[in-house]
This record gives sequence, structure tokens and C-alpha cells, in this order.
Amino acid sequence: MKTTDAAVLDEPKIHEPTADAVVEPAIEGRPRPTAVGIKDAKIYIDGKFYSEADAKVSVFDHGLLYGDGIFEGIRFYNGRVFRLGEHLDRLWDSARSICLEIPITKQRMTGAVLETIRKNHMRDGYIRLVVTRGIGNLGLNPKQCKTPSVIIIAAAIALYHENMYRKGLTVVTCATRRCSPGALNPAVKSLNYLNNVMARIEADLAEADEALMLNDAGNVAECTADNIFIVKRGQVVTPPVTAGALRGITRSVVFEIAAELGFKTLKADITRHDVFAADECFLTGTAAEIIPVVKVDGRSIGNGKPGPITARIIARFREMTRETGTPIFDQD
Repeated sequence: MKTTDAAVLDEPKIHEPTADAVVEPAIEGRPRPTAVGIKDAKIYIDGKFYSEADAKVSVFDHGLLYGDGIFEGIRFYNGRVFRLGEHLDRLWDSARSICLEIPITKQRMTGAVLETIRKNHMRDGYIRLVVTRGIGNLGLNPKQCKTPSVIIIAAAIALYHENMYRKGLTVVTCATRRCSPGALNPAVKSLNYLNNVMARIEADLAEADEALMLNDAGNVAECTADNIFIVKRGQVVTPPVTAGALRGITRSVVFEIAAELGFKTLKADITRHDVFAADECFLTGTAAEIIPVVKVDGRSIGNGKPGPITARIIARFREMTRETGTPIFDQD
């Protein structure tokens, strides 16, 4: 899997998977929330809780004016926050990279996340944790921003319908390239997501479920909001972070699961050809969890159905999310 593919974009032909493409993999058919919000939501802003109607930030906040800030998306299941420590470590790494001083400690941030969930009386859902540069003037210089701001939002989420986990996604390669580390390092989860947004627009215009993003070398980086994995001859392969892939939390969980199940893993540059020729393909992300891909740029992946290795990884992932994590409530 060398970096030799020139990556000429094809004109994709998008078709919905037919009924006979449905399989019954080892994916638990648990109910999935459908609302993106909750009634009477309480939102954390700088140490206080506000109703959704009263939760506001200044128009002079540089997070709004310049996308100057960072964020994490975090899931909680069955009264436990999944991989909270890893998410906070990545948040602090992003902050250090952009010279942003998070105004509270990790311990206090942990408490704020848990209290936000408790205030909203939830056991399953999604946390959006945001740290902005704070209020400044209309100038670009971040030195004008004296105090960074912390925002925590709890919400219900279902990025894809459960049926998509059974049938699989259709993906197209987009023309928008992943940001080069020399421009804006993809390792930083910054509030400036326009690169991903433009790729997402291309997926929508192509009537696809997701868009595959390449780097400047023409190798696969990731999708607009997910890491990508392929399976070839029993080996599970994903692009390295040097290709522009985010060091995803769910991505790291897949490495653990694959090792536990006895599958070999490899971080290597892959091309579109490698994706087309794969036996299986799946995406990973906090919001998407782990979801199969069955078609890329009009080519069916493998037999055009979610594969058995993907199904086993998903099944084990769902067990882990039910059983592990930071307890939200004392009785847990």
C-alpha cells in the first residue's frame, strides 16, 4: 500500500443498497435516540448553568469571529461516560498546540461534564465540550482575549439510523483535500471545521452518506467526521495520523478490540484503489460509533454487504460502551 496512486476523481454513480443487501450481523438492535436536543436543556457556560434560551456567548468571542477554539465530542451510555479521560487528554493536547490556556483543571472539567449530564437527567447521550479563546476585539491577535470560555452541552444523538448500521453507507471521494499539517494540523480539533464542512457539502450534492477526503499526496486521510478502516485478507488497516487522520478515540478502541479478537492491525498509507479492493470497510467516530461502508465511488466493497469482521468489532464495541466508562451517578 504505497503512496503511488495519483487519485483521479471518478464521476460516481450513487445507488441505494437494495433490499437483498441487508444482512443480520452481530449488531445489537438497541433503540437509538432520535432527537438532537432535550426538553428544558441546561447548558454549562463558565461555571454556571443556563436554559437553552438563555445560553449565549458574546459576538466578540474569537471562537465565533475566527473559529479560534477547540472541542471534543463525547458519548455516554448506560450512566457512564465512555473514554472521558482520553477525550480530555486530547482536548488538552489541542489546547497546548494552539497556545490556549484552558481555565480549569482536568479534575474540575471532569466534574463539570458529569454535572451537566446530571442536570439534564440523562443516562445516554452526547456531550459537546467547547473551549473558545474568549472575548476580544475585532482584531485577529489572540492576546486581546483575556479569558477563555468553557461550554458544555448535553444532547441526544443518532448520527445514522440503526438501519444504516445493518445495510452500510455509501461514500464518495470529494475534491476538497484534507488540510496539510503544515497549514492547520488535523490533530487539533479546532472550531474551524470549514475544511470538513466543504467536503460534507460535496457528499450531500452527490447524494452520498459520507465523503472520503484525500491528502495532498493523494492518499486517503479520513472522512468528514470519521476515521476510515479497511479489511483485507483478515488484516485491519487504517491511515496513520501522518496522512491527516485524526487520532480518534473510537479509532484507538478498534485497535484494542481487534487485538482482543485476534485480528492483525496496520497503520499505513492507503489509496483509493486499496479501498475499492478491500474485503470490508468501516468508519469510526464518537458520534457515528462504528458503521460499515458498502459502496465507494460506485464500487461495491467486498460483496456489497457489511462484512463479518466489521460485525464482530461493532458487537464488541457495543458491549464495551454498555459496561465501561466514568460513572455519572453515585449509585453507578
